[in-house]
Amino acid sequence: MKAGKTLSYYNENAKEFAERTVDVDFSENYSMFLGKLKKGGYILDFGCGSGRDTKHFLGQGYRVDAIDGSAELCKLASAYTGTEVKKMFFQELAEVDVYDGIWACSSILHLQMEELADVMRRMAIALKDSGIIYTSFKYGIFSGERNGRFFTDMTEETFAGLLSKIEDLKVEEQWITFDVRPKRGEEKWLNLILRKR
Repeated sequence: MKAGKTLSYYNENAKEFAERTVDVDFSENYSMFLGKLKKGGYILDFGCGSGRDTKHFLGQGYRVDAIDGSAELCKLASAYTGTEVKKMFFQELAEVDVYDGIWACSSILHLQMEELADVMRRMAIALKDSGIIYTSFKYGIFSGERNGRFFTDMTEETFAGLLSKIEDLKVEEQWITFDVRPKRGEEKWLNLILRKR
């Protein structure tokens, strides 16, 4: 199972991964996302990794639930953020009409295309009316294993095809960025803000 291999990667490399990503500057994307939320709104950090974004949102006065599928990353992120990070798989999301925003930064890209539609429907159900989702994918048409993890890459066209199967969500913003990590600047990312209809 591809998910098992990806989770094994994160459990075995949790400390190194967290150290590599915890200080990445996401201020532009934070501004895009938080600018569409009411102050103090309720956010789900969906695949929180190091806890970097959860810590930022908490510091800005938002309520945050954080989840990750990797038990080791949950431990590290809980310690870093000072809040309990729940170990949970994306497919287990079952909340209804709870969140103002869902932040899925570089996380659901580890799902296969056929899993993505189901998980994104679950995300839409978990949102309040007119709630928003931020998500990001490596830019391209590749789908498969890369560096020990499974990835589904996206272009504007392939994402539009996926979204056509999810009637409750529409694209509000989409933009391309270059990777902000050191020595990764040639990698492009597709960033999206989706609105619940």
